[in-house]
Amino acid sequence: MSNQFFFGYGSLVNTSSHTFGDISNARLIGWRRVWQRTNLRNFSFLSVNKSRGSRIDGVIANVPNGNWKKLDERETGYERIMGSEMVDHMSSKADSISFYRIPNYNLASVEKCPILLSYLDVVLMGFLQRFGKQGFLNFFETTDCWDCGIYDDREMPRYPRAQEYENSFYAAVDNALIDHQIDICR
Repeated sequence: MSNQFFFGYGSLVNTSSHTFGDISNARLIGWRRVWQRTNLRNFSFLSVNKSRGSRIDGVIANVPNGNWKKLDERETGYERIMGSEMVDHMSSKADSISFYRIPNYNLASVEKCPILLSYLDVVLMGFLQRFGKQGFLNFFETTDCWDCGIYDDREMPRYPRAQEYENSFYAAVDNALIDHQIDICR
């Protein structure tokens, strides 16, 4: 198949964090986003869990020439799942669609596993750009396990694809975290 696509539901929604093309909005049916800790990292990363009746917004994009190497390297610690039948989209180009999730053998059970604020900023900017203010707000409602808290690393980002944004965006993120009663460790 020459038109292989991926579905991104986190940082891949932010097109400034990658160079993949043929991007269009899409929705993954029967899954929910979750902040998850893995054995491979000290901080939580986004994954998805099956959830009947749920759906999450994201994007699909082309994997040039079906060469998954670059994306598989970016998504180290995740497993790729074929999911064409679970993705609702309007693209006429996508012959197949896969997405990534953290496999059970890479999960770790710890009480505190903070989310890097620099990572969350990249994710939320993508949702704001692709889905507007409502998409930004919906991200909070369609994502579980916020109880691990947020680690404020904006001054010295630990997330490898961190970007700088305007102070008004940072204020919107901080206010949304306060509104959802999500702790920020500074």
